Amino acid sequence: MKILVTGGAGFIGSAVVRLAVQRGHQVVNLDALTYAACLENVAPVANSPLYAFEQVDIRDRPALDRVFASHKPDAVMHLAAESHVDRSIDGPGAFIETNITGTYNMLEAARHYWEAEGKPDTFRFHHISTDEVFGSLGAKGQFTEHTPYDPRSPYSASKAASDHLVRAWHETYGLPVILTNCSNNYGPYHFPEKLVPVVILKAISGQPIPVYGDGSHVRDWLYVEDHAEALLLALTKGALGRSYNIGGENEVSNLDLVKMICATLDSKRPGEAPYAQQIAFVADRRGHDRRYAIDPTRVRAELGWQPSLSVEEGIARTVAWYLANQSWWQPLLTRDGVGKRLGVA
Repeated sequence: MKILVTGGAGFIGSAVVRLAVQRGHQVVNLDALTYAACLENVAPVANSPLYAFEQVDIRDRPALDRVFASHKPDAVMHLAAESHVDRSIDGPGAFIETNITGTYNMLEAARHYWEAEGKPDTFRFHHISTDEVFGSLGAKGQFTEHTPYDPRSPYSASKAASDHLVRAWHETYGLPVILTNCSNNYGPYHFPEKLVPVVILKAISGQPIPVYGDGSHVRDWLYVEDHAEALLLALTKGALGRSYNIGGENEVSNLDLVKMICATLDSKRPGEAPYAQQIAFVADRRGHDRRYAIDPTRVRAELGWQPSLSVEEGIARTVAWYLANQSWWQPLLTRDGVGKRLGVA
């Protein structure tokens, strides 16, 4: 299979690219190389004859048409997106342009290519989204594929809109689509503006470790390589027009996760004092969703997938990776917004 992966130089996208090439698929990595993208993320497979790269912005429709015509993919895995909630609060326009207009461009480019090729039954457009489109949960309950949408941030609203576009293109034009909505990812190559890498890097540099509000916000944590496995399964075995919620089945509060990372660092790189002493509570994010949790019954029953790692195992691997790969993350600390508190402007 030849797979066109958008956002393949990003965090989740690069995990998909690495795994797909390792599995013997041809991969065309389409990425605009914005601030959070790193071609180093795909260095392990970049010299493979199965890998190709196109620096293209999904807002550029003529460029997308050229890529489809020249590479003739069998499937699309659409991951390219602006994804940082705090940045969406400061600058929502980029999220509207990329996540909504960019997805529209991808759908139209894919549809016209699919129609020109005679509407092959084997073609797939896999749209990768987030559980944040469902809003915030109380103390009980989980998101299912039937949970009503209730986005609370510019980021989640833009992703909800993109989900609706994908479903509309399936119903109106018959485009063969699959959708997945995932819980919070973590793992190697995570850009250092998200919670897990921020905690690791703040801790080892001796800086205060910021925790929003009282730290009681709960997330369902999914190791990124487990997620990549699930995404390839959904692409190859998922039912057309179907959506699948992919969760790590690892609910942890932000504060408990931070303490877990600190304890892991205490064992792997002991400091003069326990790292948890660096925890500093800061003003909460605007509209901060209280809890996310995914019911993965459908993806387990229909695709036979379940996460392979507990959050404790995944955090141990992730901490070890960051400690061993300073040459990857050090240059990223100078990129725009990294190390600063965003979302409060």
